[in-house]
Amino acid sequence: MTESRLLDRKQPLGRTSHSAAFSPLYQQIKGLILQGLDRGEWKPGEAIPSELELAGRFQVSQGTVRKAIDELAADNLLIRRQGKGTYVATHNEARVRYRFLRLTPDDGGPQPSTSEILDCRRTKASAEIASALGLRAGDAVVNLRRVLSFADIPTILDDIWLPGGPFKGLTLESLLRYRGPMYALLETEFGVSMVRADEKIRAVSATASQAELLQIPLASPLLQVERIAYTYGDRPMELRRGHYVTERYHYRNSLN
Repeated sequence: MTESRLLDRKQPLGRTSHSAAFSPLYQQIKGLILQGLDRGEWKPGEAIPSELELAGRFQVSQGTVRKAIDELAADNLLIRRQGKGTYVATHNEARVRYRFLRLTPDDGGPQPSTSEILDCRRTKASAEIASALGLRAGDAVVNLRRVLSFADIPTILDDIWLPGGPFKGLTLESLLRYRGPMYALLETEFGVSMVRADEKIRAVSATASQAELLQIPLASPLLQVERIAYTYGDRPMELRRGHYVTERYHYRNSLN
């Protein structure tokens, strides 16, 4: 089968699948690999087949597969390991673990962090939460709150909502037992990988509850970061509303 015929036979995964016939071939291969990741064909931390094997599977050139994998690696969905192959990214991997956390100390030096889970309960989604997570108002969600401290100084207060179905069984006890990153727990125990996120940022003043938990004066300035995190297939899996103390930190991002 020629590479041009694949354009008619395969439909890529993505936000613009209606224009599949006009997408570059490597983008279609990228979509097919994403479909395999979404189905769980290759688990987080596992190696995917070689470029040569994937080229044979999709009946395209090895160069086309390489270009697709290059993009997936740039998106932090795959990780290349010299001399070993290409692996599915996992939030247990050091280079991926904190890629959604953009708060950086003003002095640039790394600081030890600790996470304290304050609450975790199942509740019904409000209209706002349901809309963000692609649910119906009243559907079950898991709502949790935590404080992230750097060098033992409370710095981030997170309020998090997760759809109840995929995270059935997530409890305060299980969160307290787990010592790794939260996204790694969701990936390992529930098979949900957070692969990208959209954020909205605004300046706010600390409420009484936020001030108490972050140990700051009432009405202190905070940076509110509202994030929707998605798994494969652009399915929303988390709404997170974080309040950041930026007295000694700044929010750092890279724009292309």
